[in-house]
Amino acid sequence: MGFLDQIHAAMEKNNSLLCVGLDPSPERFPSAIAGGEQSIFEFNKAIIDATADLVCSYKPQAAYYHACGAEDQLAKTIAYIHSEYPGIPVILDSKRGDIGSTASQYAIEAFDRYQADAVTVNPYMGIDTIEPFTTYADKGVVVLCRTSNPGAAAIQNLKIQKDDGGSALLYEVIAKMCQQDWNQNNNVLLVVGATNPAELKRIRELTGDMTFLVPGLGAQGGDVEATVKSGVNSEGKGIIVNSSRGIIYASSGDDFAEAARQAAIELRDEVNQYR
Repeated sequence: MGFLDQIHAAMEKNNSLLCVGLDPSPERFPSAIAGGEQSIFEFNKAIIDATADLVCSYKPQAAYYHACGAEDQLAKTIAYIHSEYPGIPVILDSKRGDIGSTASQYAIEAFDRYQADAVTVNPYMGIDTIEPFTTYADKGVVVLCRTSNPGAAAIQNLKIQKDDGGSALLYEVIAKMCQQDWNQNNNVLLVVGATNPAELKRIRELTGDMTFLVPGLGAQGGDVEATVKSGVNSEGKGIIVNSSRGIIYASSGDDFAEAARQAAIELRDEVNQYR
């Protein structure tokens, strides 16, 4: 089963477009688990067990694990999801992007070492950096297109002169390349932030029913109604709505898992209200 098939099956089973980002910061852990040798995994495990019936995917951000030498706990987290909740795919958020030979090693890291079901990649260096990932036909390749961070527009909204004499914004060019040129195995998705619904709507117009990973809700302040109405495809799906801090840090106390569950229920239901 390919990545998009996994995602769609999970969306149907849990009636959810929600992805929970697993971005653990040990300094924010509650006292009950803080300081343990496997505290990152234990934190993740509690969040996963509390929310697994509410999500269509999980998205660990690799930097949070690399920064504190917790790669083993990253691998353990992904293995736990696969073993205990096998219908829920994992997106490794590492935003890789390099020349072909190096990109091949990053693909091995994501798909063979960590056994992720999808990975985020940076398209700045062109098809050379995308193709080593897309050749894994059963895996998802999530390409940065129009991101949610405040400084993104300075680059992603640059006007590009096209060969036919027309012009387009850079994020529009990336979106069309992903749809037309880079998606031979139907395993390419786009990262499109929730912080600018008009641009989200424009990318939907350009790419038809492609699936988007949509960060920017929750802590980043994206508008749920505008995001859903601008982003869903013709089937009322097509968006994987990510929230990280807004869910995993819904409480700083020992009730963090229960609070995360409640936050996930609220966001899932709000998203579904506008589908």
